[in-house]
Amino acid sequence: MAFEDFQQKESVVIVYTGDSKGKTSASIGLMCRALGTEWRVAYIQFIKYWEVGEHTFITAILPVFKQKLTFYKGGKGFYQAGDMSAKNVSDDEHVAAARTTYNFALDCATSGSYDLVICDELSNAVHDGLLERADLERLLKSCAKNTSLCVTGRNFPNELIHLTDIVTNMTKVKHHFDDKFLANKGIDY
Repeated sequence: MAFEDFQQKESVVIVYTGDSKGKTSASIGLMCRALGTEWRVAYIQFIKYWEVGEHTFITAILPVFKQKLTFYKGGKGFYQAGDMSAKNVSDDEHVAAARTTYNFALDCATSGSYDLVICDELSNAVHDGLLERADLERLLKSCAKNTSLCVTGRNFPNELIHLTDIVTNMTKVKHHFDDKFLANKGIDY
């Protein structure tokens, strides 16, 4: 097939999943590329509430990109049913935060106001039961025709891959955590 036989899609659905590090980092790179081409981007986080390097970076560049970048931090922390160790956050509070964040993401994705909507750790929220698989499916199917969507997180449902255009599985070959070393600031978070 010759190159001239290829067509370009108006928008795409991208997934960064897998058990290894790099999903959020890849989405930050995608955000940078999109902003560098004058796109309007919404970057929405579903899990992280504590201050991490990407929050500092995004907050610092917000004034530079003014109306081109929206940042929404909606998570309440890592979730495990019945475990209130994450800042004494109840299951109901986790679910409510995920639902509010999801509604914000759905509004961004369906509005036609953004060229790219990134939902960081949305797959985690679905896998952990904070949101339903049907919610993820609705988002994947509902984007405005000119809006690309990126979903990150572990355990993206295989049954929904047919609704995507690009899926990258981050596979760990080696990570120092397995040798009982903690995550490094600036590298892992």
